[in-house]
Amino acid sequence: MAKRRPGGARRKKKRRFDRDTSNKRDDHVKVEGTITNVFAGGQFEVTTDTEAVVRAQLCGRMRKFRIRVILGDRVTVALSPYDLTHGMIVFRSK
Repeated sequence: MAKRRPGGARRKKKRRFDRDTSNKRDDHVKVEGTITNVFAGGQFEVTTDTEAVVRAQLCGRMRKFRIRVILGDRVTVALSPYDLTHGMIVFRSK
């Protein structure tokens, strides 16, 4: 029989993070664009390379690591396949 840890504590499993986040979600459409306007509440207006205007917000990972996005930045936006006017900013170009 295996030894029990004091207090009945169980060993936590190690989390493995995928380093390749490029194709994490297959259902999103990824486009590149430039931030043209900043709204309250963390919303941004992004003009894509195809001249479409998209309202987007930061993805959770960018908020978690406090990646700042300002006016004029080049970004990659993951668009919803159901509504191509809403999206998530998933990458800020250098």
